[in-house]
Amino acid sequence: MDLALFDLDETLICEDSTGLWLRWLVSQGFARPEILAEERALMDEYYAGTLSIEAYMTKTLSPLEGLSASTVAGWIRRFIHRDIVPRVYPAARERMAWHQQRGDTIIVISASGEHLVAPIAQRLGAHAALAIGVEIVDERYSGQTYGIMTYQQGKVDRVSDWKALQHECKFDRTWAYSDSMNDLPLLAHADHAHVINPDALLQQEAEQRGWQVHRWQR
Repeated sequence: MDLALFDLDETLICEDSTGLWLRWLVSQGFARPEILAEERALMDEYYAGTLSIEAYMTKTLSPLEGLSASTVAGWIRRFIHRDIVPRVYPAARERMAWHQQRGDTIIVISASGEHLVAPIAQRLGAHAALAIGVEIVDERYSGQTYGIMTYQQGKVDRVSDWKALQHECKFDRTWAYSDSMNDLPLLAHADHAHVINPDALLQQEAEQRGWQVHRWQR
């Protein structure tokens, strides 16, 4: 059995899940419109590789602070149906199905919050999700995070911790799929690295390392 690790944003889906989620919150009147420009500015830092993931999570979780977890879960179900499912790359579905047919374990691993990533992964048929821990206290969102951030090297660390808990599963090889230079540690960690719609820098990296490059379209 192999382990297949899929990044979420701009790998399985054609956009960023947190950005889409904030747009949904604003459209429903649950967040102030200004947060969209603030999130875009932080995403510029993400693409430059200079993002403080702590600052990003604090900003993007702020609309949920104090809200009931059950209420937000209902919102997220509606959001996934409307805004995530139509944005899944057909080729991503095919690749996940290929791994399922082989009997591989599929994990969606993302630098987005687990409140979004876990239900999206479940909807897509993945076996598990690894994402940034989002704190819930007394059934309400605190606006804080916990644990190792699944960002850059943190993704490798979280995968290692997860594998250490799988006492009855031994994985022969690891496959990794991502669009981002921020996932270079994860791609380098894998036995089979697959790069999705890379920018020029990641394209060059993939060519030098002999990684497979895919151009997925909606």
